[in-house]
Amino acid sequence: MLETLDEPDLTACREVLQILALIGDKWSILVIGRLQDRTLRFGELHRAVTGISQRMLTRTLRQLERDGLLSRHVHPSVPPRVDYALTELGTTLLDSVVRLGEWALTHRHEINDNRRRYDASHDSVI
Repeated sequence: MLETLDEPDLTACREVLQILALIGDKWSILVIGRLQDRTLRFGELHRAVTGISQRMLTRTLRQLERDGLLSRHVHPSVPPRVDYALTELGTTLLDSVVRLGEWALTHRHEINDNRRRYDASHDSVI
């Protein structure tokens, strides 16, 4: 299908896929969700996003800042205090992220049942 696209369409398709890969990353979604109500410091985010390492949180925050979805504000204090907040662009993504999370919560039992049935019927294949 991609072969039939002209170059501007192919470029747009690649760019959209890259953006969706970022947004589809579980850590990005969790960070965006945690920032929905207020600005948080790094340590607060680290405690709020269960299971993320400091290194992965740093990488995720840098990528979201690079894409303009969150802002980083360093306060001149000792020790330095760094706050993270959603930007206007990040806030426009928030509704979709929340709806996606609600969809997953609503359908999680059905999906888990489907996975169990699939796995049970494909045990000999694995």
